[in-house]
Amino acid sequence: QVQLVESGGGLVQAGGSLRLSCAHSGRSVSTYGMGWFRQAPGEEREFVASINWSGATTYYANSVKGRFTISRDNTRNRLYLQMNSLKPEDTAVYYCAAATGFGTYDRPSEYGYWGQGTQVTVSS
Repeated sequence: QVQLVESGGGLVQAGGSLRLSCAHSGRSVSTYGMGWFRQAPGEEREFVASINWSGATTYYANSVKGRFTISRDNTRNRLYLQMNSLKPEDTAVYYCAAATGFGTYDRPSEYGYWGQGTQVTVSS
């Protein structure tokens, strides 16, 4: 059974930074791609960033490119999202997800496992 547990969310002022972590266990998640998605109230779940199994390849949504950095530490079974220069429009619940393949993916259908989410609120 795969488990994904996010942490690191919170309230931050615009321009600030947060670092999200995702602890994963079960199955060989370290051999699959992973990603971060977010969902604001009344909105659909939105792709944020993804990383391939080794960490060598990353892919970002245009809205976060240059501000967010996805990384992983397979020795510690951890996925990270460093978020800098945060904006009020980044406010959402952020979800960690494990893909069904080895690469980078931007569609929710490419992911088979999801965490419960962590709230990020950016005040103006």
